Amino acid sequence: MKASIYDTKGKEVKKVDLPETVFDLPWNADLVHQVVVSLESNKRQGSAHTKDRSEVRGGGKKPWKQKGTGRARHGSRRSPIWVGGGVTFGPRNDKDYSKKINRKMKVKAFNTILSQKVRDGEIIFVDALSFETPKTKDAKEVLKSLSTIKGCETLATKRKNAAVIATSDYNETSFRSFRNFGNIKLNALNDIDLIDVVNHKYLIIENPEKVIPTLQAKIK
Repeated sequence: MKASIYDTKGKEVKKVDLPETVFDLPWNADLVHQVVVSLESNKRQGSAHTKDRSEVRGGGKKPWKQKGTGRARHGSRRSPIWVGGGVTFGPRNDKDYSKKINRKMKVKAFNTILSQKVRDGEIIFVDALSFETPKTKDAKEVLKSLSTIKGCETLATKRKNAAVIATSDYNETSFRSFRNFGNIKLNALNDIDLIDVVNHKYLIIENPEKVIPTLQAKIK
């Protein structure tokens, strides 16, 4: 299968062959869901923490004697049923939320998402993203030009999660040009987050002739 490569003006310049092992996989919702949930769990810090009755301040002395007062018996002011006492079954920061993901599962889930985005017309291949100096104005013009491509009309107007830009290598000038956009994320291909690709509508791949062999190598 072939796809068009565009320049920063939104004009088609050439074609590229897309390997079926990367861009023509059937949709596998169970696999994608499992990998995405695992990745989100691995990002979870687990910073929420409550103190149990052994950690809260106070207590020690029995509030009142066991019998003869007419009140219910209590052994400590740190009891969870007392105001200011410990918390029962509350969140603890020593809990590990991480989940193991096999490398092949993660790679296949990523390629499955790429395949679906190709079918939906949500991947844009660009020959190069180069700026002489980092300018947000120039980056905005590139987005406007690419939004003229059929099926990508909302690229420049979508306010949230518009696109992820995957470059062949990290480029400081390009990064600084796009960093003021809250709806755009740019990074080198090896640093692209699968969750970002899922959450953003479009995926812009720069220099696909170099990126595609890298994607194929990850399958092995």
